[in-house]
Amino acid sequence: MNARRPWIIWLVCLALSCTASAGAPPPPPKLDQQVGFDQRLGAQLPLAARFTDRHGRSASLGQWMDGRPTVLAMGYFHCPNLCDAVLQGMAHAVARSGLQPGRDVTVLFVSIDPRERPEDARHAEQMLARMNPQADASRWHFLLGSEDAIHALAGASGYRYLYDARIDQYAHAAGIVVASAGGKVAQYLFGVRYPSRSLRLALVDASQGRVGNVVDQLVLLCCGYDPATGRYSLLIGRVMRWLGCAFALGLIAALLLRRRRAERPEPRT
Repeated sequence: MNARRPWIIWLVCLALSCTASAGAPPPPPKLDQQVGFDQRLGAQLPLAARFTDRHGRSASLGQWMDGRPTVLAMGYFHCPNLCDAVLQGMAHAVARSGLQPGRDVTVLFVSIDPRERPEDARHAEQMLARMNPQADASRWHFLLGSEDAIHALAGASGYRYLYDARIDQYAHAAGIVVASAGGKVAQYLFGVRYPSRSLRLALVDASQGRVGNVVDQLVLLCCGYDPATGRYSLLIGRVMRWLGCAFALGLIAALLLRRRRAERPEPRT
């Protein structure tokens, strides 16, 4: 499904316009056709692609995910515009989701710039840990990869970006991807602010009940993921079906009870 969110593109254009106003070249033409998210729900992420973390350790994407539902964001560590906001939004949502990185979920931030180095990833982790200690950023994975590995991951997740050599910056959209433990794209959350409840439900849904609690499962019964908004919304039809089933079961129980009472012999006097 191809979903070009106008307000995401507006964020990209606004970020680039700040640079343009300082005398830099204007944004590339047809930016909305080159930058954004293509929602590829159910797509398989390239689990064999190899990435390196902030300590220089190399492993496959599947090993970094470690069999957990995963929150994935792509950007780059030297980004002067959106990436800090995305990281802060992720940290805020993860910290308030009630799910622990490294135990319940995996959190990945993957650089789209193959020139970046482990020290850049370490700096990003240290900065995030200072600003959002509750997010437990030391248990996140800040990853670097080759151009081929980055393209494979971006292509599978539907993440479109553009390198502008005139200003040595990347134009990219803002958002995160939630993937199942097996590496299937499950859901998207767009923008730079992610409601913690929506993120929790997305991860519970992607885990097929392996994380979360009974309340989460009940909420998921009545709410559904809306790909157009990247949010969970109340499904009136589903609620009405459940209420209808409950009413029918209650009516059947009442009729059976009434029948039993009618068939019960009256006490002798």
